[in-house]
Amino acid sequence: MKGVIAVCAAAALISAAPAHGAVRKTVTVGDNYFTPQTVTVKPGTTITWRWPGFDRAGDVHDVGLTAGPRGVRRFRSEAASTDYRYSRRLTVPGTYRLNCSLHHEMRMTVRVRK
Repeated sequence: MKGVIAVCAAAALISAAPAHGAVRKTVTVGDNYFTPQTVTVKPGTTITWRWPGFDRAGDVHDVGLTAGPRGVRRFRSEAASTDYRYSRRLTVPGTYRLNCSLHHEMRMTVRVRK
């Protein structure tokens, strides 16, 4: 019985692990800024925009694609101010221009390069 439990536990750990080669990058959404403002990643990278906790929260912000590589559909997160995350996996090489629709001076660029 112990052997069965050990095999099940090992299988659970393997299935919970990220896919081989999966790459992630986190961008902080601050009070009227994204940091970093420019990111260069490989195709298939998941970008996560993270809003800070209540103690560092500023105004309400979102993040959305304003221009991107040909064929990529625009996307936009919900508007949030604290303890929120939004992720997108970027697979098409090219330059992605993003902004906060509520604060147009909040801009960032993601370059997806092979």
